Amino acid sequence: MKKLTIILIAAMAMIACGNTYTVQKVALTNQNDSMNYALGVVNGAQMKMYQLRNDSSIETVTEFIDALQRGYDGKVEELSEAANIGKNIGHAIKNAEKNGLADNPAWAINQKVFFQGLVNGLRHDTTVMKADDARNYFQAQYQASAMINDSVEMGKVVKGKCVYKVKTIELKNQNDSVNYAFGYLNGDEVARYVLLMDSTGQMTKDFITYINKGLKSHVKNPQIVNMGEQIGKNIKAQEAQGLIGEPSLATDFVLIKQGFINGLLGDTTMTGEQAGEYIQTTMNNIKYGSVKEDGEKFLAENALKEGVKVTESGLQYEVLKMGKGKKPAATDRVKVHYHGTLIDGTVFDSSVERGEPTSFGLNQVIKGWTEGLQLMPVGSKFRFYIPQELGYGAQQAGSIPPYSTLIFEVELLGIEK
Repeated sequence: MKKLTIILIAAMAMIACGNTYTVQKVALTNQNDSMNYALGVVNGAQMKMYQLRNDSSIETVTEFIDALQRGYDGKVEELSEAANIGKNIGHAIKNAEKNGLADNPAWAINQKVFFQGLVNGLRHDTTVMKADDARNYFQAQYQASAMINDSVEMGKVVKGKCVYKVKTIELKNQNDSVNYAFGYLNGDEVARYVLLMDSTGQMTKDFITYINKGLKSHVKNPQIVNMGEQIGKNIKAQEAQGLIGEPSLATDFVLIKQGFINGLLGDTTMTGEQAGEYIQTTMNNIKYGSVKEDGEKFLAENALKEGVKVTESGLQYEVLKMGKGKKPAATDRVKVHYHGTLIDGTVFDSSVERGEPTSFGLNQVIKGWTEGLQLMPVGSKFRFYIPQELGYGAQQAGSIPPYSTLIFEVELLGIEK
């Protein structure tokens, strides 16, 4: 309860001001606010851990949040597959100006040579290099480059744009050959898997057009930008169904965005783990709150019945048959026959119906079983009424809904040391 109160009253979030995102407190006054914020936090924290583990700079975070906003606002151009791949290649080659071809600082990008190789690969022109030769050459050079010191100084970057026509060019040095081979391989792959059905040439034209558009952008991390745009579009598209598909929760994009920034920049007021737990608990309360209430009502009435005993933990049990053997300890392994149902009589598990007893360690099962079987001498048969907190709690367990009260008839057949 204390953790939930903290989450609902206040949390740290980020706000954008001229595309600069900084930490700022925001008031989360109700469950709807907290769910929106937590959704952003958990996704932002996961992105920081997996997608941005090598680059969580404010520049990259800003690119993502700006893209998230564009996607939500519907300001993202809808592109064909060919155009989208072209844009991404343009971004990647633009970034190679700083990072080197294929992120290798030993290889200076020569855009003119790379793009001619790309177009020749698209057209399957083999005058300069065949696909197999390009692949073998590039792989050999890539392996050899792994032996080069990372501090090697990059050579001269040559800028250019993607052309449309096949052309035979002279490869004057190793750097030219690497650029051409890498371009040719990319062109060959795109031709075989993306442009295979391009009977009119329009797909190829779009592909090259958007390569050149991508070259003109100054995006640092195009993959993250694309992800941000898509997530923003998805949030907008799903608004009508309610937050996370729950009609009782309204989407608040401002809070989601702030949560994303918070998670991305690593603020710990609400961690990704806490946000995930809060979302799961809240969704379970919304969907299965009646299961919990029905269970509590059932147990309150059941406790008043003759023959029902209640332990300090809240476990209820009836003795159907009292055995004369030894009682097991919490660390013992036991052999039992059991029949498990929900309070409405639904059977969710039964060794009796399977016709075969089962064995397990008492420290390997739910709390209600661990406690209850220690009350049973071997040869006994008890009926247990297990509150959800001594069962699976908020977790879904197979066909058992969260917060379910469980009823078990258990016969203790023996203790296996």
